[in-house]
Amino acid sequence: MELPLAQDDLCVARVPLFRGLTRTEQEHVAALARPTRITRGEALYIPGADVSQLMVVHTGRLKISRVGVDGREQVVRVLEPGDFVGESAFLTGARPDHQAVALEDGSLCVFRHGDVAALVREHPSIGLHMLQELSRRLEETEARLASVVSLDVSARLADYLLGLPARRSADGLTVRLPLAKKDIASLLGTTPESLSRQLRRLAEAGLVSEHGPGLVTIADVDGLLALSGDD
Repeated sequence: MELPLAQDDLCVARVPLFRGLTRTEQEHVAALARPTRITRGEALYIPGADVSQLMVVHTGRLKISRVGVDGREQVVRVLEPGDFVGESAFLTGARPDHQAVALEDGSLCVFRHGDVAALVREHPSIGLHMLQELSRRLEETEARLASVVSLDVSARLADYLLGLPARRSADGLTVRLPLAKKDIASLLGTTPESLSRQLRRLAEAGLVSEHGPGLVTIADVDGLLALSGDD
């Protein structure tokens, strides 16, 4: 569903891809965007689809995942506001081997690939920022692969919890799990049962505690750091 774009809330103003542009240039870019509403659980595209557009997250979150022949889902990454997807098809013409699903209601700014090409020619900084983002994703993927190979599940979980945005509370640092536990397990390369077991062990060791759905308090930061191997 398309929706009007508020001039005081430009989608592109939030996106690192367009950060180097002036306000006037951002308004020009926004005029090329097709604001689109998404609903929780909606599949934006599936593997093999013809994705001929760049999708920028304005509000909400998207889950990028692959589904194996056995039907098991592997979460690749989660897109937050300002992130984008569809650049691979733009750069190489390849069709995706993954799917994109909305984790919650939100909105996108969608650009046709032809318009993206014109913008890159007119503003080379856009192409540079796109390459920087792809490089960052590659580094994250390599780091995650290394952790799966070299770290056990408890270490991976500790590292994941320490990387989440936190707020200080009376009992320590409180974080909100941004995904369902089954998706976190997939992201960390383990099973939901193993994740729950390791989270329970961390709680029994006094390192963390759970407070309601999705809330975890880190009571012993140094202990988690030692477990993650970052001490």
